[in-house]
Amino acid sequence: MPEVISDYLPIAIFIAVAGVIGLALMVAPFIIAVQHPDTEKLSAYECGFDAFDDARMKFDVRFYLVAILFIIFDLEVAFLFPWAAAFGELGWFGFWSMMVFLGVLTIGFAYEWKKGALEWD
Repeated sequence: MPEVISDYLPIAIFIAVAGVIGLALMVAPFIIAVQHPDTEKLSAYECGFDAFDDARMKFDVRFYLVAILFIIFDLEVAFLFPWAAAFGELGWFGFWSMMVFLGVLTIGFAYEWKKGALEWD
């Protein structure tokens, strides 16, 4: 049993030090910061001017299309790196399965392009 404890002791010390540092960084602003709020500092703003519309307004569909576009390229990169690292072991099945995956992503990209998500007029 002492052998197991000695194996995990560095991890426990690391977690303890990280906890102390995290706690210190969360408490320090309340102790160190100057507490002189002023009305201008506490006012709500967006892009340097007062909000002029309801926060529950409908968003343009282009925002959603850009989000889909981000997911398409994010997934592509997330799957291409491990695939490229193990390419030699996968063989032709791995190659063609990735080509099908990239084909589906290309169709998604073409849909985005057709809908005009890449144009911000």
